[in-house]
Amino acid sequence: MKRTLALFLCLLLILVSNNCHTQPNMIISPDVHPDRSVTFRLQAPNAQKVMLAREGAEAVAMKKDADGMWSITTAPLEPDIYGYTFVVDGVGMFDPSNPVVKTNLLYTASQLFVPGPDSLPWEDNGVPHGIVHHHFYHSFTIGDNRDFYVYTPPGYDATDKRTYPVLYLLHGYSDDASGWTAVGRAQFILDNLIAAGRAVPMLVVMPLGYGAPEIVAKTTHGLSDTALRGRNYRKFREALMTEVLPLVERSYRVSKDQKSRAIAGLSMGGAESLFTGLNDIEHFAWIGAFSSGGLDNDFDQMFSQFDSRDLQYLRLLWISCGTDDGLISVNRSLNAWLDEKGIKHIKVETPGSHTWMVWRRNLASFVPLLFR
Repeated sequence: MKRTLALFLCLLLILVSNNCHTQPNMIISPDVHPDRSVTFRLQAPNAQKVMLAREGAEAVAMKKDADGMWSITTAPLEPDIYGYTFVVDGVGMFDPSNPVVKTNLLYTASQLFVPGPDSLPWEDNGVPHGIVHHHFYHSFTIGDNRDFYVYTPPGYDATDKRTYPVLYLLHGYSDDASGWTAVGRAQFILDNLIAAGRAVPMLVVMPLGYGAPEIVAKTTHGLSDTALRGRNYRKFREALMTEVLPLVERSYRVSKDQKSRAIAGLSMGGAESLFTGLNDIEHFAWIGAFSSGGLDNDFDQMFSQFDSRDLQYLRLLWISCGTDDGLISVNRSLNAWLDEKGIKHIKVETPGSHTWMVWRRNLASFVPLLFR
């Protein structure tokens, strides 16, 4: 019996050893070095040209070695989270060696995390964490099944009598409802700000931002279709106000008065925040718009339900955009229109383009101003 067991163990060791020797070499990509430079690698021996397309940077050519391995090493990068893709002979693809994927409805990208100091608001700094809840419901307004996320701050207790203010936080075009948590790291930003005493403990509700879901179909013209864009905004506003907001207020211990509600978003979500917030000022006292995209040129028409008498209810209107963003012009036009109307607001222009690197910082600057 002992001899049989020993023979079996020997055969098992031989099989394991042979299997280990036949495994292909592990490709490390992205490879973040101590100086924060990063090497990207892709095994593609038959490719003729491979480019690295990184969020916030121009696409650059990679080089192939004799074994068919394409690679490139960047200069040291600022600590942040970057989306990137490989463009292989004109076709974009995610990094097959990187399991971290950037969620999006129209294209797939990988994510690169370059760690930094604890002072960065999106880092996991070991502070008390809130909880992100995922909800599903049927929308009778839109006619589909959809979802939304809710962040509850550390210490939130559903049985406690305490109530909390709420920020409704909207994603951009082509994102889904998980955009602000999966890519924007909103939950870490809130955790760190609350722990530092820089933000009031609050709930953050992150709904799906499409009132007309066909706007993200590849067969449509998206936000450039003005009729479809207008329907998208109107139906989203209706679904938010008649379905999501009541559901949140039934399910969570939140304050239900206007001064305890804020709405903000990025790109398409920025335009939706303005459209919903300014036309429903009796519901939202705090409004933020980050790099608003899909704004109508006729602001009088877009915000037709806003009246100067409503200014007394508006605690904060915060308009931001990156100076290298293609949308800076329309955002400056919006600021000029607000000035002409005598609507007090904060204008913020920061370095950067239409990227998550800008929007994470926008959120970290905006949230401390709320509910004070």
